[in-house]
Amino acid sequence: MSGEVRFVGGRPVHPVGLGAMPLSVEGRPDEQQAVATVHAALDAGVTLIDTADSYHWHAGELGHNERLVARALATWPGNRGEVLVATKGGRGRPGDGSWTVDGDPRRLRAAAEASLRRLGVDAIGLYQLHKPDPAVPFAESLGALRDLYDEGKVLAVGVSNVDTGRIRLAHELLGERLASVQNRFSPAFQEARPTLDLCTERGLAFLPWSPLGGISASAVDDPGSAAPSTDTPFHALARARGVSPQRLALAWHLAQSPAVIPIPGARRPASARDSAAAAELALTPEELVALGI
Repeated sequence: MSGEVRFVGGRPVHPVGLGAMPLSVEGRPDEQQAVATVHAALDAGVTLIDTADSYHWHAGELGHNERLVARALATWPGNRGEVLVATKGGRGRPGDGSWTVDGDPRRLRAAAEASLRRLGVDAIGLYQLHKPDPAVPFAESLGALRDLYDEGKVLAVGVSNVDTGRIRLAHELLGERLASVQNRFSPAFQEARPTLDLCTERGLAFLPWSPLGGISASAVDDPGSAAPSTDTPFHALARARGVSPQRLALAWHLAQSPAVIPIPGARRPASARDSAAAAELALTPEELVALGI
């Protein structure tokens, strides 16, 4: 691994990860394109892949994304030892487009052990509680993850979709086992800013999900176009820098804190490569002010 790195529980990773969810849910590409997308990200230097057992489309597909990631890694000729695969447990998808939540410690343990088998590893690099279950005390759900860590089945623990109070509780109960927080965060959705600040303070990785929220997919302008589809500070600066608005948005993320490691999704190899290139795009203080965020 070369160039700038960021850290998840002391483990160095590329500043931009890959959110693998779009490769398995509604509108997913065929497997050949999906694998090519993962390979493109890895070839571009990405070393963090985020998945979950619940990332699938139809009923009966539990673990679809984890199996896909495992197959993509198995056929990639690079150094797989540098790749951190992060998965999650505690949510479900019945197949009708809805999501469920289940933080029962026994089911979290069973879910983690099933993820181990699907990923084909001896220990999960980063195992995350996908969402707190209002029907289960948060501390009990965390206890299952603590036990999995202590047994060597996971190498680091993360929490997702949590507020500052739950981060503090998780840090108190898990100590050095806790490596990351994954919350929704983007230029257009900054309600999680206090959790980002807390992660920076405590040395935890902050993994924004949906990091491109508010950056319209239809607004990927040709850098040389004189007629952008969207006229916002982001799009104006992207044209001036000759990059896509998506790449600029990820560079904005990286400028927020050294704790931030965005995990943009991708369905095409070109998108994965473009996202990874954000690590090389440094924004000046003046540019950040001009964005008005």
